Order: sequence, then structure tokens, then C-alpha cells
Amino acid sequence: MAISWIKSSKDNKSFKLFKGLGMDVFEIDDLEKTDEKIKELVEQKYNTIILSNEVASFSEDIIKKYHKIEDINIIIAPGKTNK
Repeated sequence: MAISWIKSSKDNKSFKLFKGLGMDVFEIDDLEKTDEKIKELVEQKYNTIILSNEVASFSEDIIKKYHKIEDINIIIAPGKTNK
């Protein structure tokens, strides 16, 4: 199982632990290219892709395409709340 995380390059809070542990955290400069990044990761055999809530809002393919494929798990991580 290959797992990846996707976040905005401007997001300094999401997935810090995973990045610090050397896991595959990908940063996107242009959030309009979210679907392209997801497609690229699927082609690279990542079967679990975790998106920050902000990045997920820019994807049209999450529901249209990937929810029907059993081998691909797309997970939307809830945003952090500031208290």
C-alpha cells in the first residue's frame, strides 16, 4: 500500500508530522491542478491519497471518477480549527 498526502504549498500546518517523518507529502502551488496531481499519483501506484480540505475543494474528479474504483482510496482530512 502506497500512501501520499497532498496540500497547498501555502499551508504550513497540514501534514507536518508526516512530512517530518519523511513520508510522501506533495505540495501544490496551483490548486486548480489538483486533479492532475491526483491522476499522476494514481499512475505512480499510490492507492491511498489524503487531501487537505482546502485542496479537496478544487477537485472535480474525487466524486466523479475515483469513488467508483475500489483500489483507490481518497481521504479528505478535516481542517484544523483555531481555538
